[in-house]
Formats: sequence, C-alpha cells, structure tokens
Amino acid sequence: MGSTRLPGKIMKDLGGDTVLARVVRRLSRAALIDEMVVATTNGVADEVIVQECNRLGVAHFRGSEGDVLDRHYRAAMEHGAEAVVRIPSDKPMIDPEVCDFVVRTFLEKQPDYASNAWQRTFPLGLDTEIMTFAALARAWKEGSKPYERIHVTPYIYEHPNLFRVLHVKGEHDYGQYRWTLDTPEDLVFLRAVYDRLGNVDTFHWREVLALLDREPALRQLNQHVRQKVLHEC
Repeated sequence: MGSTRLPGKIMKDLGGDTVLARVVRRLSRAALIDEMVVATTNGVADEVIVQECNRLGVAHFRGSEGDVLDRHYRAAMEHGAEAVVRIPSDKPMIDPEVCDFVVRTFLEKQPDYASNAWQRTFPLGLDTEIMTFAALARAWKEGSKPYERIHVTPYIYEHPNLFRVLHVKGEHDYGQYRWTLDTPEDLVFLRAVYDRLGNVDTFHWREVLALLDREPALRQLNQHVRQKVLHEC
C-alpha cells in the first residue's frame, strides 16, 4: 500500500475488482505453481491486504516492510518451499502460460535462478523469477546493500560466479511494451486494456498484443513513463 508513485496501487479498482485479485486469479491458472502466498508487511496500512487475501481465499504472510528479501525468505521458510516463484503484485496482466514457461525451463535446466525480467523479451508486466530456496537463503544471509534487500534477487543475478543464472527469452522481442502498474498513467492504460477485453481475468497476453496492434494509441497512454532503475531504492 505504500507505493510512492501510486499509493495503494494493488487495491485500486481494475475493471470491477482489485489489482491484487486480478494477479491472484490469473496466477491461479498456472499449472506448475503448487501454492500461492501473498507476502505483505506488518504495517497497519497493509491490514487491508490481509482482508483481501481472506476474501480471495489465498494464503498470506506478514513480514518486514523495508527488508523485502527477509520477508520473502521467511514466507518461503514458513511454507516449506523448495523453489520460490516471485511475481510482483503490481503485474495484473501476468500470464499463467508465461509463468509456466519460465518455471518449466527452470525445472528442465536446473539453474539456481531463472528469470525473464533482466534480459527482457517479454513485456514489462509479465515478469517471472524462480529460484531454489538455497539460493534465496544465501542471498538473505549475504546480501547487505539496501537495494539487494529491497529488490530481493539482485544478489543472485549480479553474482553469476556464485549462482547458476538463466535468462529465459521468448521467440520474439516484445520488451518495449509496458504493462505494469507504477503510476496513474499505467492504471489508465491497464483499465483501457481490461475494458476492451471484457474486464475478465482469462485473456491471453497475445490477445493484448493483438489489441495494441488494432489500437496503437493505447500504448501512448503510458509509454512515456520512466521505469525506476535498480539502484533507486
């Protein structure tokens, strides 16, 4: 709830439901995820997220607000995770097929960490990371820089000498698309897409590509938004 550019963003209305509900319901269709946990904070403002998790019937974990790496580590510990798939909650167009593609690649190649987010060929908004619990635990123990604690996984992918890191890429490059939620302009864009596609959770990410081909003006709604860089904590 404490987003600086769009406070309360994951509880914003998106086509008749909350952003968090859209993320949870879309991810519920991923075949290779065994359990879903919303890792929120102990802050009073995030009590509303706990209430929303109860409404959605999804597990939650409450931990540190500032040390997000610690929150992920303790959530994984509590739920006995052998591998952890990390999906930011401000990605209401996350696609279960893309998520499964990254997870399946991880299972086949068996690295310590795999992601489609850092050598990007998928739109910003379909970000999926997966890591072994051992890799997460080592990052939790050894990561000391503020941005390593806030962004969870930099200690892993910035140390390929310590971890086997796999960058998962698609067949085509769609990395120029912005489908995430960080600003009011992003919310306008996402609401427009959801509206065009019937305000349902079941549309495929390629349907969004087709929509933007038909209505390229939609991309202009948030194309100018600058994504924060990693070290902007």
